[in-house]
Amino acid sequence: MMSLPSTSSCISKKEYDVFLSFRGEDTRTNFTDHLYKALKRSGIVTFRDDPKLDAGEEIAPELFKAIQQSWCSVIVFSETYAFSSYCMKELGEIVEQKNKGHKVFPIFYNIDPSDLRKQKGKLMKPSPNMKSDTRKIETRSKSGEKL
Repeated sequence: MMSLPSTSSCISKKEYDVFLSFRGEDTRTNFTDHLYKALKRSGIVTFRDDPKLDAGEEIAPELFKAIQQSWCSVIVFSETYAFSSYCMKELGEIVEQKNKGHKVFPIFYNIDPSDLRKQKGKLMKPSPNMKSDTRKIETRSKSGEKL
């Protein structure tokens, strides 16, 4: 009788269970913070970015490594998520990893999923601190796949 190989030999070791992708100014101190704490209490090893990341600062390679070293990503889509170049870069890497079997779980916080798909409603009204740009947001992953 043939035995199955051990799980540890079949599955590569990941550093994190979950990578949280979110727009800090929208959800860091409320929804995402509560979600992070609940995951942590449940013993789920979760990565979330440094709250001290300054506007204009480049995303550290460690952030992309954290996505690659996570079993799945939870994306908290919020009103200004799509207006953040950081979030769009994270999303591009998440899609790259999704194509390699990474699981992705979207959460729509205070927006309608159809608004994100159609880029309308609250998603087309940038905050007063943002430069207004009426062009549609089109983001592509590194491989050219439209997000």
